[in-house]
Amino acid sequence: MKKSTLILIGAVVLIGIFAVSAYNGLVNKQEQLHSEWAQVETQYQRRSDLIPNLVATVQGYTKHESTTLKEVVEARSKATQININPEKLDAESLAQYNKAQGELSQALGRLLMVTESYPDLKASEQFTALQAELSGCENRIAVARKNYNSAAKDYNTSRRRFPNNLFASAFGFNESAYFKADEGSEKAPKVSF
Repeated sequence: MKKSTLILIGAVVLIGIFAVSAYNGLVNKQEQLHSEWAQVETQYQRRSDLIPNLVATVQGYTKHESTTLKEVVEARSKATQININPEKLDAESLAQYNKAQGELSQALGRLLMVTESYPDLKASEQFTALQAELSGCENRIAVARKNYNSAAKDYNTSRRRFPNNLFASAFGFNESAYFKADEGSEKAPKVSF
């Protein structure tokens, strides 16, 4: 064999080894991203599962606050109907998902404000426990979203770095979107007593 043929074969083998390595690295990062997304969905589902208990507890005390309770139930229903394919974690899908979850958060906030009118409800151990669980859920959601954003950053950085960027598009590794703060959240809420 000629020396140039051996060099060509060696170069092709090296490129092949590198392509396999780049592909496997991107697969690992993408799977981590999908795993973190599953955790976000799990935490939202946990919150959604707690809501019927909270609504039932508040309903027992506040029979005439049906509008607020109805809004929570409707927001929960809307939020649980939106599903995102982990293979398509783009900005538009995340924005739609985030909007529905934000509406649910607002409805829950209004529901919790109703309790100010019912001192017996605030003293109820069951309500206090559910309120603590919801607070814990919100914290878990924030952590899951943070972890997802970290995984998205790691994945997106890896896919954009040279020479992975040469293979990423060819193998179908698309950019992943981030969770972003809601519009207007940079302004501190007004608190008055």
